[in-house]
Amino acid sequence: MINSVVIVGRLVADPELRKTNSGTSVASFRIACDDSRKGPNGEKVTVFMPVSAWGTQGDFVAKYFRKGNLIGVTGRLTQRSYVNKSNVNVTVTEIHADRVDFVESKNARGEAANDSGYASDSPAPAPSNQAAENEQDNSNTKGLDISDDDLPF
Repeated sequence: MINSVVIVGRLVADPELRKTNSGTSVASFRIACDDSRKGPNGEKVTVFMPVSAWGTQGDFVAKYFRKGNLIGVTGRLTQRSYVNKSNVNVTVTEIHADRVDFVESKNARGEAANDSGYASDSPAPAPSNQAAENEQDNSNTKGLDISDDDLPF
């Protein structure tokens, strides 16, 4: 039997990070994704799927993902039941995430490139004048007499 889910959608809200009694991290969030079917009046149908990511995957989600981010989740469906405060049996179906990925670049999300907290050890390259470099490169080859037959490609 196979229980595998792959879903891509946008986060409905910021992920909520909790810790179990044993200290394991759990990030809970919902993903909104458009269904391929249309509603009765031709309107798009959006499905809201609850997802939980455990351990280091949960820490990663809580740290880097925010409401509106396009997110890809690979995992499996799980189902749990409980009795709520009104003494009603409730069954919840959710995705247990095995892998969570960004689906769009930081630039597409509108975030600055240095928001990750990562600082490079190497200095940034100095801006160059591309036109001057091309002119210099061409000046080195002006005196060469090379036919197309002499080129290896």
